[in-house]
Amino acid sequence: MNQRENMTAILEGRQPDYYGNFFNAVKIVSDPIRMADVCPADGQEHRDSWGTTCIRLPDAPGKHPHITDENKVVKDIEKWREQLAIPPVQGLDWSKAKAEVEALDRNETFVMFWSAQGLFERSHFLMGMEDAFCAYLEDPDEMTAMLRAIADFKIASIREAYEQIRPDIVYFHDDWGSKQNLFLPPEVWREVIKPLHAEIVQATHDLGMMFIHHADCICEPLVEDMVEMGIDAWQGVIPQNDIVAIQRRTGGKLAMIGGVDSAAIDTEEATEEEIRAEVRRCIDEYCPAGRFFPALTSHLFHKRNSDIALEELASYGRAWAAAHPVA
Repeated sequence: MNQRENMTAILEGRQPDYYGNFFNAVKIVSDPIRMADVCPADGQEHRDSWGTTCIRLPDAPGKHPHITDENKVVKDIEKWREQLAIPPVQGLDWSKAKAEVEALDRNETFVMFWSAQGLFERSHFLMGMEDAFCAYLEDPDEMTAMLRAIADFKIASIREAYEQIRPDIVYFHDDWGSKQNLFLPPEVWREVIKPLHAEIVQATHDLGMMFIHHADCICEPLVEDMVEMGIDAWQGVIPQNDIVAIQRRTGGKLAMIGGVDSAAIDTEEATEEEIRAEVRRCIDEYCPAGRFFPALTSHLFHKRNSDIALEELASYGRAWAAAHPVA
């Protein structure tokens, strides 16, 4: 099997050559919508296409919003229509993305459109976390109206990406919680976020693409909702969620990618055996239920640790597949 065939086998519950990270078979292209929001890793402030001030430190895996009372885009949720300028979707230069796609063998590689900053993330990127929390609880109607506009942008960007490069997958980022709990009460999330998110998933499926949702946080209270919305796979699932219980509750309807406790093995003190043991624990505990892709849940800052973990994922994931054939 090539990489795409192997990952498709896991996704469909068939026998793979090895169990490993779904993203081994993926190419994330440099589309102009996402690239407009890339932040240089220079530790300096940069505004993204929505006007949010972001900073990315050297060697950091990603950017973070740096919101102050002076630079926040939406200072008053009741005036968001006046204060928010939504970036364009059409008329952009897709030549680099098209060239990257044309260079691929799509029989071997999935093409992925990365849609960063989903509904919740974009709301706090625009307002700051404190103001966004207050708006969700105190003025849900106006927050919903603003999220409607953000969702319309997301749907339009997915449709434009389909017209330009025909991706196989939409990779949608929206962290709905921390490593301890959800950010919003589940009933608020279901009232405000879920209906719009479901529309985005449906728009993806209407075009024949897979929807992978990234959330390296607690989402356990929402997993039935994720299945109901039609999310095909949850990427970044951390073991602070009860993954075995989630597999049982969802009946195999939600594929998952992750499971390795990256934070626990990303220290100078972590021994080689501890790193390998955590990888093996992940595979032993979560792969028996099927439709599980063992992987690191976040970037490891210690290269030695990363090299050991990835080597163990490759070797043990292959040995485990051979020793546990799918019936």
